[in-house]
Amino acid sequence: MTHHGGQFINGHWVRSGSVTFDAVNPATGEKIGSSFAQATAEEIEAALAAAVTAHIQMRELEPEHVATFIEAVASELMALGDEWLQVASAESGLSIKPRLEGERARTCGQLNLFASVVREGSWREARIDTALPNRQPLPRPDLRMSLEALGPVVIFDASNFPLGFGACGNDMASAIAAGCPVIIKSHTLHPGTNELAARAVATAMEKTKFPKGAFSLLQGSGREVGASLVKHPKTAAVGFTGSESGGRALFDLASARPLPIPVYAEMGSLNPLIIMPGATNTRSEVLAKGLAQSLLLGAGQFCTKPGLIFLLETEATDAFIKSLTQEVSAANSLTLLGKTMQDALSKVTQSMEAVSGVSKLISGKPSGYAGHSACLYMVESSVWKSQSNLHCEAFGPAGVIVRVKNLSDLLECLQCIPGTLTATLHHGEGDHANDLKNIVASLSIRAGRVIFNGFPTGVEVSHAMMHGGPYPATTQSLFTSVGTQAIKRFARPVCYQNIPERFLPPTLHNANLLKVMRLVNGEYTRDAIS
Repeated sequence: MTHHGGQFINGHWVRSGSVTFDAVNPATGEKIGSSFAQATAEEIEAALAAAVTAHIQMRELEPEHVATFIEAVASELMALGDEWLQVASAESGLSIKPRLEGERARTCGQLNLFASVVREGSWREARIDTALPNRQPLPRPDLRMSLEALGPVVIFDASNFPLGFGACGNDMASAIAAGCPVIIKSHTLHPGTNELAARAVATAMEKTKFPKGAFSLLQGSGREVGASLVKHPKTAAVGFTGSESGGRALFDLASARPLPIPVYAEMGSLNPLIIMPGATNTRSEVLAKGLAQSLLLGAGQFCTKPGLIFLLETEATDAFIKSLTQEVSAANSLTLLGKTMQDALSKVTQSMEAVSGVSKLISGKPSGYAGHSACLYMVESSVWKSQSNLHCEAFGPAGVIVRVKNLSDLLECLQCIPGTLTATLHHGEGDHANDLKNIVASLSIRAGRVIFNGFPTGVEVSHAMMHGGPYPATTQSLFTSVGTQAIKRFARPVCYQNIPERFLPPTLHNANLLKVMRLVNGEYTRDAIS
């Protein structure tokens, strides 16, 4: 690939900065192609100025126009062919088959799903209370409310999903669907992948005559570009997927602004997985195999990786641990997304190993430029509960088994778990329903998604998905970053009182030509108001 190496702003490629950085192959440490230029202060200003203009323009667009553009982006991404996958593989170390092919399908699928949400329109949650001029003791005014776009959104793409959470990932799709222009802060590890995605967006813009300021791509290493974008007064919201330290830094920057803005950061997660006696007694080997696959999927670099395993004592406990250890140890040295991931994982595992009472079932070590062997540790519940440094995420192919004595001991352990994206419960014959109910109640307080007899890796893009959770899983536990409800992160309710219809958004007109579901005088209906 011959890349431009600059920024995509207001429909044009520009490159004026003198500070550069390189894409690096995580398997070899070798430089990929030519350098990329870091966005300058002037380029950042130009991108946000264009986004402000686009925000006004997008307010006037018909839902069909927005939906058509989003679908065109999906089509143009597919039209990139194998080149997009090859560049993404070189920059991430992820396999083309089946990983990146599947992620491309997911990326385009979620774009098309958001297009359908825009076209249908009910996501705006229109509410209408018609005027009651004769009501006593006071008349009621005509009140009409719907969700409206926040404005320019800065999106930080994720390192572990270069396509699905990249320049045209779920954050971009949901923000555009809400009517918000986006400025993508390209991840340092995937500059070429994101440039190709931006080329697809540029083509879609031309074909659909979409506002050119609705999408910008800015490159940059370090934190300077990202911090400038978050602090800029024209930025209305931030979407982020990454580490707890990175997300918290952006959250603090946004909170310290004279006018604070929301930061929707999806960050670290322990994703506890509980194994009840009924599960180990009846399907120990099958469970060990499935758990190892989930633990090591994508070299353990999934935000939903089950990194914390609570194992209730039973006669089959030792056999299960042996089976799981064999399955995990069979993994060869795994390539991580970058050297920073390797260093971070080594730091966390060294901290775990320093705790008295922690046993190393598999002793993994860094290997190669950004490689790391699988790690598996075991500890008694009494030690785990007393050691807060064992409550930290180990992003990569690492897991911790906590041996739990009984239900009471388990519930005490669950009290120590911070907010998490997922929580999983495996059970079987002989496990009491009341016990399971108590466990689910405890997990639902701490997790955004609770799973029975499955594994948390693999997040369905759907209407009912919740990919979020209490801090530190996210900074905004009321919202999801996956699924159609993600659109609501980038909109706010606006109420119009006694406003003539010609000045109202189309979803609030009496005729309801879009046939959206609305709450009219307390009843849901798609009917027009007579």
